[in-house]
Parts: sequence; C-alpha cells; structure tokens
Amino acid sequence: MIYPPLDELLKHVDSRYTLVTVAAKLARKILEEDNTIDNERAIKAVSIALHDVADGNIKVERMKAGIK
Repeated sequence: MIYPPLDELLKHVDSRYTLVTVAAKLARKILEEDNTIDNERAIKAVSIALHDVADGNIKVERMKAGIK
C-alpha cells in the first residue's frame, strides 16, 4: 500500500500535476541540503517530500508563471 495515500495528498494541492511538481521541487531542495551518500539514507527525498505535503507543512501557491 502506498503511504501517504494519493487521495490524502490531493487534499493539499489542486491536481496531480501540481503534486508531482511540488514533490519534485522539494525533493531537489532536500537533496541539495543533504550531504549524505544516497545509499546511506533510509528514507528517500521524494518520500520525505510527499510526507511533508501530506502533513500540511508545504503551502502550494499557484501563480500565472508557475508554481511557487
């Protein structure tokens, strides 16, 4: 089973496209800030990003030029 569930994630964003974009941007930011080797990390950056979205820690703001 996928956790967090997709329906829970979609409560915090307006579409699946927005969810993918936000998760990718946040995962890149997490990887830039993290200095450990990928094999040493137990939880991957995308999983951390999706958990942050599900917990409501990330505020998604849609702009005309894109997502911020």
